[in-house]
Amino acid sequence: MQKPTSTKDIPQATVARLATYLRVLAMLADDGVLIVSSEELAVAAGVNSAKLRKDLSFLGPNGVRGVGYDVAKLRTRIEDVLGLSGGHRVVLVGAGNLGRALVGYGGFKRRGFTVVGVFDHDPAVVGLPVAGLKVRDVAELAGAVAQLDPTIAVITVPDAAAQDVCDLLVAAGLQSILSFSPSVLMAPETVEVRRVDLAVEMQMLSFERTRNTEPVEQLPVAHAGSGRIARRVPPAAHRALEHTKSSHQPATEPSSSKGSVVTP
Repeated sequence: MQKPTSTKDIPQATVARLATYLRVLAMLADDGVLIVSSEELAVAAGVNSAKLRKDLSFLGPNGVRGVGYDVAKLRTRIEDVLGLSGGHRVVLVGAGNLGRALVGYGGFKRRGFTVVGVFDHDPAVVGLPVAGLKVRDVAELAGAVAQLDPTIAVITVPDAAAQDVCDLLVAAGLQSILSFSPSVLMAPETVEVRRVDLAVEMQMLSFERTRNTEPVEQLPVAHAGSGRIARRVPPAAHRALEHTKSSHQPATEPSSSKGSVVTP
């Protein structure tokens, strides 16, 4: 497939949706689906088909008009653009409850992210096994990074220690950092830092719940004298996804800025 002129031309919003398309494509592949139409893929991803086609246009020619997209080929193309084809080695600092849960999550490895090192400063935690890895002292971080050659670092330490850990990772040469600390981390322009603030995400859910439980305005149906009332109904995206997955049978033959912190 033809590659885009430059991945720098792809907008951040499109990159985020490409990750969603990749997840849906992986689900379809697991179900044995070989071909998916733009309409079906768009519904399953929760976007309109025009936006999906525009997003995929950044990847070069992909689908065949009247036929659809080859699930395996499109999945591989998106993985290439997102830099996932070669996989990533990940180190995690902070072996508390959250850190251990992340290391033990098998979904990361299936998507190309392999945790190769876990670090902490607590003597009660250092030396303990976590998902087949031994927790190492954070004092060994610089030397370990040179040995393990990770491409991504994850920070799951208390807020007060997050900046110090970020500084250690930057000094060790890490240029891609994911932080679960709510604090804003300072890093050089050459380092990409993304922040996952769980409290903010729950606040957004709280807002959506409040908005969705507000009384729904009742609108008269446009039929004179019918006396019937029309009500809004929830989106049918989940039902559409099930239809997409079940309607295909196997044939015979998947914004952050430099030195800044972004809450997804």
